[in-house]
Amino acid sequence: MFFLDGNDPLPLYKQLYSQIRENILSGKWPADFKLPSVRALAHEISSSRNTVEGAYQELHAEGYIYSKSRSGYFVSSLDQHATPLPLRQEKEDDGPLFEITPTYIYDFHPARLDPSSFPVQLWRKLFIESLRESSPQLSQYSDPQGDRNLRVSIQLYLERSRGVLCDPDQIVLTSGLQQSLDIVATLLKKKHTVIAFENPGYPPARLVFRNHSYETISVPVGPQGVELDQLKASQSTIVYVTPSHQLPLGYVMPVANRLKLIDWAETGGRFILEDDYDSELRYSGKPIPSLQGLRPTGNIFYLGTFSKILSPALRMSYLVLPQSMVDAYRHLYQDFFPSVSLLEQLTLVKFLEQGHWERQIRRMRTLYKKKHDAMLRAIELHFGTRAVVVGQGAGLHVVLRLSENACGEPEIIARAERNKIRLFPFSWTCNGGNGEATTLMLGFGGMTPEEIEEGIGALHRVCFR
Repeated sequence: MFFLDGNDPLPLYKQLYSQIRENILSGKWPADFKLPSVRALAHEISSSRNTVEGAYQELHAEGYIYSKSRSGYFVSSLDQHATPLPLRQEKEDDGPLFEITPTYIYDFHPARLDPSSFPVQLWRKLFIESLRESSPQLSQYSDPQGDRNLRVSIQLYLERSRGVLCDPDQIVLTSGLQQSLDIVATLLKKKHTVIAFENPGYPPARLVFRNHSYETISVPVGPQGVELDQLKASQSTIVYVTPSHQLPLGYVMPVANRLKLIDWAETGGRFILEDDYDSELRYSGKPIPSLQGLRPTGNIFYLGTFSKILSPALRMSYLVLPQSMVDAYRHLYQDFFPSVSLLEQLTLVKFLEQGHWERQIRRMRTLYKKKHDAMLRAIELHFGTRAVVVGQGAGLHVVLRLSENACGEPEIIARAERNKIRLFPFSWTCNGGNGEATTLMLGFGGMTPEEIEEGIGALHRVCFR
């Protein structure tokens, strides 16, 4: 018994084909079973002979059935263990097809941005202009390192704002930090096998190098940055650091330690990976100069992104190679295709060249400073002396260390979940435990100042028994 739905956008012959194919795959029609004649089946399903003939021809072409002269069509002999599953299967349960994301009243995830932060209308205008002007370029692959004009604009911006001194040929456009690190891991893996990471730090960076079979070592990080004595005592020849705003603790590495770290790299042919992920979001004074700017000819890979100020959905980051690694990069990647949309790159060129990037930075600093200050006021109001703020003054999150009588992190997160408060586990950033004090990482980017004040009040009520 077959059913054909005239309202279904799928052609009738395709509907019939699918139902016959399912009968064959399920074993309902065994090998050498004779199919109804075209005329008989067309009459049975009240359809045209063309519909039945079309279904049979496709089944025949794919080998599900075979024909005998003047005898009709028969089911082919198939290995039932090797055949694909039927198109329709009985559901094992009535649960949802996809996991439903919980709805939170207060969301303290540290990577959330303000929903209104992306300049939609302006980006749309520049995107259309780029589309109109660049149509000849859309029929070919673009430069795998990224559009030349964009790399020039990035080089000028980095020199002016971060003190990074490089040539546009050292810059590679990537589709995010992990791709940047993947490139670095590939470039260094022939001569290097051990890499050190800050602890606490950013686990996805560690994962990239583990996937390349590096040995990863954890080095404690404090107010002076990564502990240099422990780094020197380790066997690592590469270190990944966030010196201008340590993730997650927010510490700024002093210049004296920066110079010592650079010397550690240069005296032993070692390398530094400097992740400057949110350098634009500093709410007092100027952004901290980069490590790379202190030693432009040194063994430093500089990593940056447009995700925090513009949008993580654009998937645009950049990697500044040490001059000594440019030839090695070109040797390994000369035949690779670009990983970032050319149209998005050309739109970003206009965005930078016309001054919109600088205005966007100023707007985001003002916007997020209000939220940052609202967070500090709310913590002071509701927690008082029962918590200490770590890492204030920059970025999109603060770290809160609770007093001894607070609940542990797992209990707090579970209780917060029941109260529709989303918390991101600080323990996720720690390799081998997160110390004795209960510590919370609280993002404020996606909340209004009013929500922050209410949310911190609600959070205080779940942190203490």
